[in-house]
Amino acid sequence: MSIKPETPAANALKSPAKPAAKSPRRRAREFALQGLYQWQLSGNDEAAIEAHLRDSSGFDKADREFFVGLLHGVLAQHALLQEQLQVYLDRPFSELSPVEASVLLAGAYELASYPQTPYRVIINEAIELTKGFGGTDGHKYVNGVLDKLAAKLRPVEVEAKRAARAGG
Repeated sequence: MSIKPETPAANALKSPAKPAAKSPRRRAREFALQGLYQWQLSGNDEAAIEAHLRDSSGFDKADREFFVGLLHGVLAQHALLQEQLQVYLDRPFSELSPVEASVLLAGAYELASYPQTPYRVIINEAIELTKGFGGTDGHKYVNGVLDKLAAKLRPVEVEAKRAARAGG
């Protein structure tokens, strides 16, 4: 007896699709986002946030050095980052959802402090974080704001990318 492909028994034999494994940097960004979210809502300090997140499932698979740099960097420079972002916002920073605000702060910090990471990678990671944790269309807003900020912070890189797209 052969099993037809459309039968439930045949479907049970198929291996389930596995989601793509998250990179250590993606995990670090997720934990930094959680930490920034916690900071906004609770006002906890860096040490308390870091201690809490270190005990979280999957933290051992995150790029710890990148996580610490991102979390501490954003918290140390949040006022400057908010000021840089405000120019591109359609409302006061304080009116953003905590998820969008956290993603924008982290993205702005990365754009300014990690020139070795291509700006499109930073923006795409911010979009994915917002899709995973934010509101329905929050990722579109984050994309637009960070794209404008990238043009200001990394004009040579942004222009080179645009010229390559136009010529290719």
